[in-house]
Amino acid sequence: MLTKTSLTIRLHPHDDVVIARAQLVGGTELIDEKVTVSGLVPPGHKVATRAIRSGEPVRRYDQIIGFASRDIAAGEHVHLHNLAMGAFDRDYAFGADVKPTRYVAEPATFMGIVRPDGRVATRNYIGILSTVNCSATVARGIADHFTRERLAEFPHVDGVVALTHGSGCGMDTHGEGMAVLRRTLGGYAKHANFAGVLMIGLGCEANQISALLGAEKLEEGPLLQTFSIQDTGGTAKTIRHGIGLVEAMLPHANAVTRQPVPASNIVVGLQCGGSDGYSGITANPALGAAVDLLVRHGGSAILSETPEIYGAEHLLTRRAVARDVGEKLVARIKWWEDYTAREKGEMNNNPSPGNKAGGLTTILEKSLGAVAKGGTTNLVAVYEYAEAVTAKGFVYMDTPGYDPVSATGQVAGGANMIVFTTGRGSAYGCAPAPSLKLSTNTPLWVKQEEDIDLNCGEIADGTASIDATGERLFELMLATASGAKSKSEQHGYGQSEFVPWYLGAVM
Repeated sequence: MLTKTSLTIRLHPHDDVVIARAQLVGGTELIDEKVTVSGLVPPGHKVATRAIRSGEPVRRYDQIIGFASRDIAAGEHVHLHNLAMGAFDRDYAFGADVKPTRYVAEPATFMGIVRPDGRVATRNYIGILSTVNCSATVARGIADHFTRERLAEFPHVDGVVALTHGSGCGMDTHGEGMAVLRRTLGGYAKHANFAGVLMIGLGCEANQISALLGAEKLEEGPLLQTFSIQDTGGTAKTIRHGIGLVEAMLPHANAVTRQPVPASNIVVGLQCGGSDGYSGITANPALGAAVDLLVRHGGSAILSETPEIYGAEHLLTRRAVARDVGEKLVARIKWWEDYTAREKGEMNNNPSPGNKAGGLTTILEKSLGAVAKGGTTNLVAVYEYAEAVTAKGFVYMDTPGYDPVSATGQVAGGANMIVFTTGRGSAYGCAPAPSLKLSTNTPLWVKQEEDIDLNCGEIADGTASIDATGERLFELMLATASGAKSKSEQHGYGQSEFVPWYLGAVM
């Protein structure tokens, strides 16, 4: 546990920088580091603990986070004005850190919903999916009909939600973009948290319902119904038809009871958004500690956001249970390098302005903090976007760093919960999976408590440890999986955050 008295946080004895716990002014003596601060250093930002020559690597977490772009004096603020990206070799050391997983003798349980085919749900929704942007309005019209008042007689149904998007046409029917969209919609249609699903098209779109069903091996039935606006006869008729189908599903959806099930049925998607200089110190490691517990109890956790592990991927390949698992991760990194080059961009376009204001300077620094969400257990599998996650344990899914797109892929892959860390503040939800949000610092918790489920800032305050906070989070995950509403659910978030990854040309 960090002490309350130190003005800064040192993460590793070999680091060249320490992190300010509060705003530091010039002349402040950092007794632990034997240096004097020069200039103003905001909270969460870095202070040099030694003189660093221009071109030298700068270390945090005992890892390179960039290179000095000019000479840096001891005690100086280290940020955009004197730290920049640079090329260096990573040692992938495939499998070097693999170790046996210590499973618990008596796994924890939660109160889950067991579907007839054995799948376990953490929530109980009816979903309205649009195959194309053209059917988004009718999908929302159907969902909007089912207000809380109209659902009052179905207390075991969490809601009727419309998940719409802006694509589905003007795209190559045989291209990568269409395959990803169909995989995403198929994953949601199969998701255990949906008791029933309506899938609605326009009728003439590129993403034809019949082709989607075939590609995703979906079969229509009483709880998976499909239709199109053109066949039904227009907007109003389609909305009325959809309302009638949902009304027929509701009694079935309501006829569920929660029962004790093993924690091995939890699949959590790991997200961070609005990161700051504390993310890799408090909330992300605490989430990693909770992930380690979940894996030891037989559950699964999905790390994603490939542009935000860039430069830290070698820490994951060392944990790969087999060389081909590590090489698949490296192949996705190479794909992203080619992808950004093709789009005339670069991987270091990330961090965002908010990240930089919070103290993160380069993507290397951000990534090293981001991978802490994945804990310390073995990396057992790597998946492409929205692929079904079948492995137990810690896995990786290739997604963009943009949170709604990334989490959409994780939920399509089967995540029945999202845990989202934030240092700058976040308003986010992810129907049909409940989403928990963690603050990296106490000032954010105080300011935005109505949106945050757990304050990890106590770690930086010196009043809680990473392991103890991870245990609290694990218990909160079990309670949430059992039906306790997250802050985002209480505020009604979740429908607008369905954003499938769009790949390819718009035709």
